[in-house]
Amino acid sequence: MSIGPILASLKRNKTQAALIVLEIALSCAIVSNAIFMISQRMERMERSTGMADDQIVRINVAGVGENGSPGALVRQDLAELRALEGVKSATSLNHVPFDNSSWNSSVKLDRNQRAPSLNVGMYLGQDLVATLGLRLVEGRDFTPDEYVDWEQFNSGAAGLRVPSAIITREVAQRLFPGESAVGKEIYSWNPDNSAHRIVGVVDRLIRPNDTGGADAAGYSMLLPMKDITMGRFALRVDAQRRAEVEKAAVAALERSSSRRVIMDRGSFSDVMRQYYQKDADMAWLLATLMLGLLAITAIGLFGIASFWVSQRTRSIGIRRALGATRGQILRYFLLENFLLVSIGIAVGMVGAYGINQVLMKHYELARLPALYLPIGALLLWLIGQMAVYSPARRASSVEPAVATGGM
Repeated sequence: MSIGPILASLKRNKTQAALIVLEIALSCAIVSNAIFMISQRMERMERSTGMADDQIVRINVAGVGENGSPGALVRQDLAELRALEGVKSATSLNHVPFDNSSWNSSVKLDRNQRAPSLNVGMYLGQDLVATLGLRLVEGRDFTPDEYVDWEQFNSGAAGLRVPSAIITREVAQRLFPGESAVGKEIYSWNPDNSAHRIVGVVDRLIRPNDTGGADAAGYSMLLPMKDITMGRFALRVDAQRRAEVEKAAVAALERSSSRRVIMDRGSFSDVMRQYYQKDADMAWLLATLMLGLLAITAIGLFGIASFWVSQRTRSIGIRRALGATRGQILRYFLLENFLLVSIGIAVGMVGAYGINQVLMKHYELARLPALYLPIGALLLWLIGQMAVYSPARRASSVEPAVATGGM
């Protein structure tokens, strides 16, 4: 079908054509960015932590006027927790991810290096690999003689240092690209600025609370510390018995000290769910707004197309009288709408990048990948054809008698 008559008709109906183009352009710009933002939220929520998420229970406690040695109490707590049925491993640690705490440290490759090579999330504790369910991909776990007592370390005891470290694969690739990281030395946390020797590499351990941005989500390091007296415990348990073991663990901690307050408790899966709740809410909100906009666009196209058909009923009848079939009339209107939608999409793609630039500047959104433009275009092409199909069929049903005044 020749598009010459279509273009001539559009020139005579510039206002209606401009309204369709403008509506499609605005929808394309917004929908493309909305789909991108939804996908970013979904990717963020689906990130791997590197941990056995559904097997971990975390309990945070606070002591009110505790007597005696905090370290001794923690050792007693851990002994009781590890003895509970269903507990595979337990530790005291400085934090779990997404739990309102974030320890970070710079890492250098040379003692005298002025600017750090990297900034990483710090995890301190005993048996962290086993308790968090991490997967060693190179090297080994810490040995008993490598663990440093937390209280002694903080007392400033002379000559006390943390001899070793375990890093994530992402840190290893960043610091030692193309090489094995095991056996290498890094400088980070020792008071005397001495080196930590890397003894192992885990596949992944997500950084707490997204410090460092999305690109640094896997930049984490483990240091061998034991008996952390910060009131944070993590247990790895049978997933099927998680609630039962959690209840027993809380009871054990309360028995060990009458001056203890349970501040927070629950599964790590619940911690993640709560942490990502805003992302989930934003994704649903964007999806709802996008669907609403697409519905309004479809209704607008339907209305304009219906008005257009009613305005051109006589000319359609003339075409029918000259031999045009119903199929040709239907294809004419569908093609006309397709051309207008395509022009609107082309304009909207430019607008999509403009909106993205504003979002990048003010809301730290990433650059809009070109992939999302054809996704938005396909949606609008589909909706455009669906919206105009009914008015186009109505146009194709106009009888030739209309051309002679039998309206």
